[in-house]
Amino acid sequence: MDDFVDYYELMQISQNAELPTIQRVYRMQAARYHPDNPETGDTDKFVQLQEAFAVLSDPDKRAAYDAQCSQERIRPMPVFETKEFLVGVDAEVNRRLGVLCLLYNRRRESSDHPALSLLEMEARMSMPREHLEFTIWYLRSKGYVVRDESTSEISITSEGVDFVESSTGSNKIVYKLLSAAERGNPHPSKPAEENL
Repeated sequence: MDDFVDYYELMQISQNAELPTIQRVYRMQAARYHPDNPETGDTDKFVQLQEAFAVLSDPDKRAAYDAQCSQERIRPMPVFETKEFLVGVDAEVNRRLGVLCLLYNRRRESSDHPALSLLEMEARMSMPREHLEFTIWYLRSKGYVVRDESTSEISITSEGVDFVESSTGSNKIVYKLLSAAERGNPHPSKPAEENL
C-alpha cells in the first residue's frame, strides 16, 4: 500500500488554490469530520485534513510537496495493471470506467482545468494511447466525454458524471477508484480477483 496522500484530492481543491481557499475549505471540512460531530465525524479523515492543511498552508512545505506530487501523478495506478484492464472484452469495459473515473476525479478536483490529455491518461493507466483511442471514441459517441478540438484534452460531461455515479454501487472497480480519490490515495491497491 502506498503511503502517499494527494492532499489536493483529499481536500477537493485545485493544485493552484490560493491560501484563502485552502483555509476556507479546511474550516468547512474540519467541522464536518471533527470527531465531536455526531453525524459526520471521522477521526482518520480529520487527522488527514490537519496534515494536508499543515503542508498546503506553509509555502516551503507546499513547494516540496508539489514536487513530490508531480512525480506521483505521472506514476501509473496499480489497479490499471491488473488483468481486469488488460485482457478481453471485459478489459475494454473496465478501461471505459477507468477513464470516466479519472475524468470524474479531475473534474471534482480542478474546476478551472477539468480535462486530461491522452498522454496523461496513458501515464496514469499504464496503457498505450492506441489502446485508449477506441475507449475514447466510444465514450465520445455516448456523450460521456468531450474532446477540446484545440487542445485535444478530454473532459467528462454531465451524462458521464451521472453514469459514473450510477455505477458506484454495482461496480467494485469504480467504487475503488472514486473512494481512493476521496481518501487522497491516487494509487488504490489492486482489486480482488472478480469477474465484473
